[in-house]
Order: sequence, then structure tokens, then C-alpha cells
Amino acid sequence: MINRFRPFLRLRLGSVAVSLSVATNLSFVARKLRVSKYSIKLAQQSSVVMSQKSIAFFFSNSPVEKKEISVKHSPTKAKARKRLIVESDDSTDEPTNKENRVEAAKVHCSLNDTSEATDIPDSESSSPFLAKHKLKTELASTQDVSSTLASDSGSLRKVQINDKISAVSSLKTKIVRGSDNVNTSGLSQESVKKYGVITQISSFSYDPSKPNYHPINDAPWSKSSSVPYLALAKTFEYIESTSGRLKITEALSNLFRSVGFLSPNDLSICIHLCLNQVGPAYQGNELGVGDTILLKALGMTTGVGLEHLKSSLKRQGDLGTLAESIRSRQKTMFTPKPLTVSVVFNKIKEIAVMSGNAAQTKKVERICSLLVACRECEAKYLIRSLSGKLRIGLAEQTVLSALGQAVALTPFHSLAAVEDAASSSRLLDASIGLSNEQWKNRLETCVSNVKKAYCVCPNYDTLVAGLLADGPDGLYQHCFISPGVPVKPMLAHPTRGVTDVLKRFDEADFTCEYKYDGERAQIHVVNPRVTHVYSRNQEDTTSKYPDIVNTVMPRVLDSTNLTKTACKHLGVETMAQDGCVTKVQSCILDSEVVAWDRQACQILPFQILSTRKRKDVDETAVKVQVCVYAFDLLYLNGVSLIEKPLRVRREILREVFPQVQGEFMMATSLDSSDTDAIASFLDESIKGNCEGLMVKTLDRNSTYEIAKRSHNWLKLKKDYLDNVGDTLDLVVIGGFHGSGKRTGRYGGFLLACYDTNSEEYQTICKIGTGMKDEDLANFSSFFKDHVIETAKPYYQYTPGLIPDHWFEPVQVWEIKAADLSISPAHKAAAGLADPEKGISLRFPRFLRIREDKKPEDATSAQQVYEFYKSQQQIKNQENNGPTNADDEDLY
Repeated sequence: MINRFRPFLRLRLGSVAVSLSVATNLSFVARKLRVSKYSIKLAQQSSVVMSQKSIAFFFSNSPVEKKEISVKHSPTKAKARKRLIVESDDSTDEPTNKENRVEAAKVHCSLNDTSEATDIPDSESSSPFLAKHKLKTELASTQDVSSTLASDSGSLRKVQINDKISAVSSLKTKIVRGSDNVNTSGLSQESVKKYGVITQISSFSYDPSKPNYHPINDAPWSKSSSVPYLALAKTFEYIESTSGRLKITEALSNLFRSVGFLSPNDLSICIHLCLNQVGPAYQGNELGVGDTILLKALGMTTGVGLEHLKSSLKRQGDLGTLAESIRSRQKTMFTPKPLTVSVVFNKIKEIAVMSGNAAQTKKVERICSLLVACRECEAKYLIRSLSGKLRIGLAEQTVLSALGQAVALTPFHSLAAVEDAASSSRLLDASIGLSNEQWKNRLETCVSNVKKAYCVCPNYDTLVAGLLADGPDGLYQHCFISPGVPVKPMLAHPTRGVTDVLKRFDEADFTCEYKYDGERAQIHVVNPRVTHVYSRNQEDTTSKYPDIVNTVMPRVLDSTNLTKTACKHLGVETMAQDGCVTKVQSCILDSEVVAWDRQACQILPFQILSTRKRKDVDETAVKVQVCVYAFDLLYLNGVSLIEKPLRVRREILREVFPQVQGEFMMATSLDSSDTDAIASFLDESIKGNCEGLMVKTLDRNSTYEIAKRSHNWLKLKKDYLDNVGDTLDLVVIGGFHGSGKRTGRYGGFLLACYDTNSEEYQTICKIGTGMKDEDLANFSSFFKDHVIETAKPYYQYTPGLIPDHWFEPVQVWEIKAADLSISPAHKAAAGLADPEKGISLRFPRFLRIREDKKPEDATSAQQVYEFYKSQQQIKNQENNGPTNADDEDLY
């Protein structure tokens, strides 16, 4: 049996090297020693730290007795070896995880390109936090020792080891925490470099909020070098601790000024990291590494036991904060190369696309390689970014405003035309020489151009490339609407009745359309053979609707006809006359997809549509048939129509595209300003299984306003003519145990709206009505897998209303209510309607699950406030003119 132990593996016991012939491959050794393949890979590059007992247990399951034995010293030359002893005066109630400590030592060694493992004896380090206060670097000698293995009746003879070690050097270098002075007397610079004497990393200073910020002098990196990730992390730290929107925008703008001037290639990367994205939403790459993987990586790089990490996470509630606190107590033998935003972003992108059986191991390796190099607050925001929950209160509109402000103040796109840009004060501060009014107008123009460009082309790589090439005034040459790149849809404001509609659209022509109870679908025909379908959130849902892509649209496109009227509106009259173009080659349609009963020829409820799989639907196995109801046309054969009035867009849509019964239909509409006619049309829509009406202006202010919730589109629902005026989409964040017939399941739930500014969920009501027994059973089964120990740090609630179980924010419900009122029991829109109290729903009732909405797409705190203010009784109480509810902005 012993003869089969041929691969030669060298294992080091403390300071003694023992040569052992082992019986199997590295994978077998890994299982016996309870270390991963990743650890074995590191062991091939460096010495593996193990105890004598570990080796004995590897060869025998029986206890090992200590005996005085002799060893034959190897004639080879003794080799000096460096050993790190970690001392800490920290105490912890949790036992140190020895396996993680050893693993962490090897990870640090390998990732920092060292050749030796770090030895951390049990007797010298009882804390799971490595190197809190003092570190000692000791040069000791080791001599290679040979050992003999023999077999006796199929069993292994115990290895005999001499514990005596010859010292070659007694030099010790101590570094006391907080001191930059390293005692290296008697050690040459070459020796310090060779043996890696620990040095304190100089403090990294960066303040993006500094008054009179200078984009070059105040940036802690040089031109053409990559942006340090710590600069971005410190900006995040400032944003998280600041509540003022203007201050946040200014600080972020200062960072972008420096990045655009010194490291323009990193500008789009910084924007993606600010928004916790790895790319546009329509590309489908999402972050969201699970806590299990993050905790494992954190344990491997710090040596802290998994159970201790879990208990600490329960206390702190935020994995990012936990990572920062542990890493701040840790020092490494070798100073890692500082992280840059490009390195971090590229690793995160790699992690986001990993899949397969080995994906988890690979993710842990990538995360370890980043964590081991983290400084100061980097670990906090790195972990949050990986989890997909940055939570610093940074909205996308703020990022766009900061970008516009940055390029306005520091027009870095002009660098190519200036030989010595650094000496040009005008490039560093474009406000020089302008009056306050002139500068204000310039600033507003730049910000507006940036936001408009992003609306029509929601791709930051394209946006930044346009800014760097031609600046904010030339963005239109780079950013424009095109098939294959979805835009955020135009949304409507709720209204309380026909009277409100007539009041809003006084002296304006408008149309009423059925509001279909389905899913918003933006259909992009890139060419006659390629069609994509996108959701209201810009997600690619093409694989959900293979019947639309492969059957419906080819049939429709084959029958399209560009009429002379359509060509006239498109500005291609000559083509129509010459007969060059008669079919649709490319287009973007705005529509609603509904479930359709082909036998009864009628619309089915939304609940039926929601049973269709979310992706990878097999067209041959489709059970829920669908019908497309088109109501707008944004693009046709290379021409954008979003600036055209709705009347023109609708005319082209109806003339060019044919209707196919039960597959592709035009939205049913009525052009009238008669109150009775509208009321009757509303009743007909309800009978036709629709939600109500959409009311839209036809000519005046009727362009397609991308990404806006506009008052030029109003929605009118039957159920709310005398109540709130609209339903609310709320997030479930907690559950209450049921009683009576609901015993054994959840009987009530805590719901919240979403504050887009603070990125917080604010409680708005407790609900238990409108649910069938089947619903309650399904909800209890679903949410049991999403229970968390404590409320998230970004949950805003009152101590008087705490659920039995807290949930992860994973599901959105559509809720209707009688009205809204000020309540001390809830936090929704707190500070808007009342300085301290929030807004709550009276008599809330569950309608349905909104599968098409993410938690971040829930009704916002600002919308809740607008609903509250729009109530007639509130208007009567105040009677002080128009409110902020009339303001329009990008959502």
C-alpha cells in the first residue's frame, strides 16, 4: 500500500519540514485534510501550515502519543524562512476558526504574489480578527528534514520528528499600531524588500465636497492612471452621510470632473458603480451575489468563523458594515496593489455572468482577490455592490444631474483641442467670466441635454462616449432612439373622475382609450427577421413571448403598407412615389399584451397572463394565448416619431399596420369631450375586462415624453371615481401570525412604499383583507423562504407596529384603499405632509401580485404624498392654490 504513495508532497509542521510520500492524488489529500482544491492549488505554490496532530490524523484514525524519537537531518543547506506572528489584545466570545485562519493565511500569501505561507500558531492568536494591534516579523531558520515511511502488515508506522530547530537569526522587527516608524536597524534595504517587513499604508486623503474643488490638485491620482477605488468609496461614504440633494450632486459632480479630466476611460465605469449596474438593463446582467457566498469569501480572507460572521451580521444588519469593521482590524504581511475602479468593475462583471457547477467556487475566488486588497471603507461598498444593494441614497436622476454639472463646469471634452489643458483655467472652471444668470442657464442646458440623451439612449457607455467626443451640445449626434435599445415608457397620472379630466384638458382635443389589464410591451423590430420585446422596466422579455416574435409580428409585417400619407409625415414622399419602400423595415411599437380567449374572443384577467413563464417559453407548449394591443408608434423605418403629436403618430400606426383578429389589434378609442359619452365609454371598458380609460391629448403638448409620468396622459379607473383615484403598488416587508381559521399561516402583512431619494422602504399599512384562503396559503409558503431575523437598516417603521416576521423586499402587491390619512403608526412620506408622522391607507384591500414590477418600482413616497394632497377633503382644508402634485419630472 505504501508503494503506491508516489507523488511527492512537502508539508511543513511549524518550522520543521517533513518529506512524506502520500498514497493518492491531491484531491484525496484535500478531502482528508478538509481543505479545498483552491487551498491545494495554493499549497503547490507555497508551504502549507498544519499542526503535527493534523498529519497524524491523516495517516491514522487513532490518537497520537508523543514519543521521544530521532531524526536524520537532511544534508541539504538550511534555508531561512520568514514567519509572521500575529498578536492581538482583542477578545471575542466566538472561538477562532482555525481552518479559516489557515485558509486566510494562504489566500493572503497567494494573492499577494508571495512564495511562503503565513504561519499563525494557535497559542499566539486567539482572536478571529487578524492583527489588530501588534505585529511581529521574525526571521527563523529551518532545516530540511527527511523522514521515513514504512509499512507493517498494511498499516502505517508513526512518523518520528525531532522538535529541535536551529536558529539562524534572532532579528525581530516590531511595528506598533498607529506608528509609521519601523525599526529596521541591522537590516539592509534589500533585506527589507526581500522579506517584506510590514509597513503602515499611508493615509489616503480625498474629499469630493471640498470648497473650491480643483479637479486636478484635489484628485489623489495622476493623469492617465486609473481611478483608485478608494476615491469612489470615499465619495460613497460622503453621500451616505449627507442628506442634502444639492450637496450630494455637487460632491459627485466634483468626482466626475476629476475622472473626466484625468481618467476619461473610467468615467462610464464610475457611473455604473454609482448605480450598482454592470451594464444597461436590457442586456440582462444583474448583480446580486448571495449572502452565503459573501460570508464564505469574507471568512476565507479574514480567518473569522462562519458562525461568528452570521451572528455578527444579525447584530449589525448590514454585511458591508461588518466587512469594513473586520477588515479595519486586519493587517497583511505584504501590501497589496491598491484597487482601481476598472479592476473592481471588471471582476464584478465576471462574477455577474458566471454560471455552472463551479460558478460558486469561482465567485468566491474573485471576491477574495478583491477583499484582500481593500483599504479603509472599500470593503463596505464592495460587499454592498456585490450584493446588489448599495443603499447610499443615490438616485439615477442625481447621477445624471451630477454628470451634466461636471461637464458644464469642467468641459473635459475640449481637451483634444488644447495643447496644455492643465494650464487653461477656463477648462477647469467654465463659469469664469460668466454672470450668475448666464452660468445658471448654461448649467441647466447641460443637465437637460444629458438627461434627454439618456432618455432616448439609456446606455451610459454611449452617453459618455458622446460627451467625451462632442460635449453636452453634441450629444444628439450620438444618442438617439433606435430599435434594439428600449426606452423608458411614458406614464400617466391618476385622476378622480370625468370632471377632473375635462378640467385638465380644457380647450384641448383629447382621446380616450381602453386601459388594458395586461403587461406593457415595447416591441422593437430591428429588421424583418429580428424582433425583441421589452418590459416597462427595459428588461428583455423576448423569450417570454416567442409567439409574438415568431408568429404574430412576421404576419403583421408582411402585410404592412407605407401609404403616401405616412410617407409624407415621415418626410420620404419621393420614396413612396418611386415605389422604393412599401413595407416596414424597422419600428418601435408601444403596446399592451393581454391574455386572450380565442374561443370566446375576449380578454382574460391579468391573473391568467401571470401564469405564463417569465422566460424561455416553448412556443409549442404555450397554454395562455396572448393578443397585442398597439396604441403608439415611436419609430418607423429610421425616423423617430417621438416629437410628432399623438394624432400624427396614431394616424401612421393605423394606416401602416394591419389588424389581425385576436393577435394584433389597435387600442379601442373615443375622441370626445362630452361627459356622458366618456362615462358611457368607461362603463364599456369595464365590461370588456379592462381597468378603465387612458385619456390623452391629441395635439397640444402631445409629444411622447420618454421616462415621464405626464399630466398629458391621465388614467381613469371605475373603482376610484369617488376615492383615491388610483391603486398603489406596495412592497411586502413583514408578516403577522394568523388566528382562528388563519392559524398556522400569516393572517396579515406589513406593506411599504419606496422612497427613491433615500432608497428606503417606508411602512404605509397593515393588510389582511381581499385575500382568499388559497392566497394566504400561497403567501405563507412563498414568504417562509424570505424571512430575515431583523428589519433591514433601510426599513422605516414605528416601534408600535412590528410584525412577527420580517421579510426580504421581494414582492409587489397592487392595493386599493378608501383614502389616505396622516398616521403616527407609519412612516410613508414622513416629513412631506407632516414633520414627523407618515401617511397610511384606510381600508386597504389586496388586488393582485405585480409580477412585472421590482420592489424599487413600487409606488414612491412622493406619489403617496401626491395622492394624499389630491383628495378633495384635503384640498378643501387647505384651499391655497396648486400643489406640487402638478409638477412633472422624470421618474
